[in-house]
Amino acid sequence: MFTDTHCHLNRLDLTKYDGQLSGAIDAMKAANVTRAMAIMCDFAEYDDIAHIVSTHSDEVLELGMSVGIHPCEDITVLQSATTERLIQTADAEHVWAIGETGLDYYWSTENKKEQQASLARHIYASQQLKKPLVMHMRDAKEDTLDILQAEGAEHGIIHCFTEDWETAKRALDLGFYISFSGIVSFKSAQMIQDAARKMPKDRILIETDSPYLAPVPKRGKPNEPAYVPYVARYLAQMYECDSEEVGALTAKNFENLLAQYC
Repeated sequence: MFTDTHCHLNRLDLTKYDGQLSGAIDAMKAANVTRAMAIMCDFAEYDDIAHIVSTHSDEVLELGMSVGIHPCEDITVLQSATTERLIQTADAEHVWAIGETGLDYYWSTENKKEQQASLARHIYASQQLKKPLVMHMRDAKEDTLDILQAEGAEHGIIHCFTEDWETAKRALDLGFYISFSGIVSFKSAQMIQDAARKMPKDRILIETDSPYLAPVPKRGKPNEPAYVPYVARYLAQMYECDSEEVGALTAKNFENLLAQYC
């Protein structure tokens, strides 16, 4: 069994499935993906994602979603994520987590204050609802971890981890899980691979971040949740075990995260 902890089901490239999401869902099941969390980046997406989760979740594939505002959204969108609105929107059983939130200074540093304020509100909503955070962190690791620590954030996921072991260790010390995507397989990703090798096995998660990023090993193809076993396969080579073991391990880790905090 495999769990994709981070995918954008409402944004997938469905060309090869004749535009039908059901085709991608069937591909997930065929790949033994048994759980996936659909990530929200803007309130405008909520209804579509909630509909996908309620329509396609069944006894074979369990789907849930997150509620949050991506740090790369416009300032007005970031400001729309009031604590009250986050809590009200996320207070439902099919909502498993708060996010995707965090900090991203790669694209712009002009809205740092708005990003930081939004993150703080997401942290408070997470604390009130006892639901884990889904953290985006790009070119902003120091500020991200400083805010998490200062605001007392205790649980969640550092998604699509692309930092070094020291950063991972600090996040682990705060109580966070580390999620690896296909980026860990890149030849240029020695730093990320080193962190993965040092990770405590009970804090590792896997994801596709589909449709974004390059899938493993299908370079040049649109990414999708059905490819999450390839991430497990790559980590399995590093850990000298088989991909099913990594799949079961990371699925259990995600289950523990949800059981502990939801």
